[in-house]
Amino acid sequence: MSEAGLEACRADVWLWRARFFKTRSMAGRFVEEGRIRLTRAGVESRVDKPSRALKAGDGLVFALGGRIIAVRVLEAGERRGSASEARALYEVVEG
Repeated sequence: MSEAGLEACRADVWLWRARFFKTRSMAGRFVEEGRIRLTRAGVESRVDKPSRALKAGDGLVFALGGRIIAVRVLEAGERRGSASEARALYEVVEG
């Protein structure tokens, strides 16, 4: 995969690679339900399609397992790797 191909990633794939969901289909259903807010360049919107591209610098806020999760996308990643690889894809944003 080229460097240019790693600049953006589908929302469902990124959530799966970052290990927020066990399967890509679970991540896709979560996105389709409109349960994720995206902040890009200071503009907030709802991610409503699994194919929506996420880019480095995007902020995501969503509720999962009774907790509010706020993260900033650092990179798209190349694959679903270990937990330590997954943590390198994002940083937690403190409220």
